[in-house]
Amino acid sequence: MSDKFLNLSDTERREALGVAASNSGRPAHLLEKDVWVVWCLDTLFSSPLGEHLVFKGGTSLSKAYGAIRRFSEDVDLTYDIRAIAPDLVNTNEDYPVPQNRSQGRKWSAHARERLPIWVRDKALPVLNQRLQEDKLNAKAEAKDDKIFVTYHPLETGSGYVSSAVMLEFGARSTGEPSEVHDVVCDAAQYLETLKFPTAKPKTMKAERTFWEKATAIHVFCVQGKLKGERFARHWYDLVRLDEAGIAEKGLKDRKLAGIVAEHKSWFFSEKDATGSVIDYRVAVGGALNLVPEGESRTVLEQDYQHMIDDGLLLDVPDTFDQLMHRCAEIETRANKPA
Repeated sequence: MSDKFLNLSDTERREALGVAASNSGRPAHLLEKDVWVVWCLDTLFSSPLGEHLVFKGGTSLSKAYGAIRRFSEDVDLTYDIRAIAPDLVNTNEDYPVPQNRSQGRKWSAHARERLPIWVRDKALPVLNQRLQEDKLNAKAEAKDDKIFVTYHPLETGSGYVSSAVMLEFGARSTGEPSEVHDVVCDAAQYLETLKFPTAKPKTMKAERTFWEKATAIHVFCVQGKLKGERFARHWYDLVRLDEAGIAEKGLKDRKLAGIVAEHKSWFFSEKDATGSVIDYRVAVGGALNLVPEGESRTVLEQDYQHMIDDGLLLDVPDTFDQLMHRCAEIETRANKPA
């Protein structure tokens, strides 16, 4: 019998997941998907593609930093803009941005054009080849700037979490600052006789992820509308980052806040509820809004409850009101004069 978890029979894997779920108190379907998340990270970052990739987002906070205690199911990745568009950007700069609006439109157009081709022709074959080599019952499919690795689940939850790992790629930044982290499967510590995937992804520093999430929350608050489901995770993550001391480091790094604001101003322009362009520089400079009001608060509370119902939060969760109170405290500190 193989000692590799992913090469066990369905029955053996189901039994192993049952043991891990019983000992950890975590749902088996989340432990199963976590294995596939780590497998995807290892496949990409152990290949030549890993040189220009950076792992980021909520999953990086959970898997690389251990800063959040929730299951983060999808993988956000940045493919270095200096690699995909060396003919357009200054490859010697850590944080290249356009010099004018015309150049900004050109950068965005080329990224939108080139990234799906790179995803289809470069990243997808790496994953499919590894699936064949590992003899795994799963398939990888590309759709625009995303790859979906769909596996046959042994366990299912309420349906909030799908049986496919979504790898979402971006290519309009360098992903810096970053550092390499070890990543392991959550079930591994409960099944020490089995071999699970491990990975060593280059990972965006958590302080930058704090500002990425804080500015995304700000946009929601001034627009008053959710962009899809699973958005409540950003508020949860912000509070956990504060508990880990990462938020405070981020708040002290106003240079990094400015870098995030500058980048989003060029590539993620948004308008508020009145139709005015959102000024990210003003937001990080003392006008950050982290607590929604009215109907948007109600919608956010419903999304947060969905996260709780499907077992995505690994500890006893804060109530929604507690979460908003904590975010209001972070907002106050963020908006204090430097």
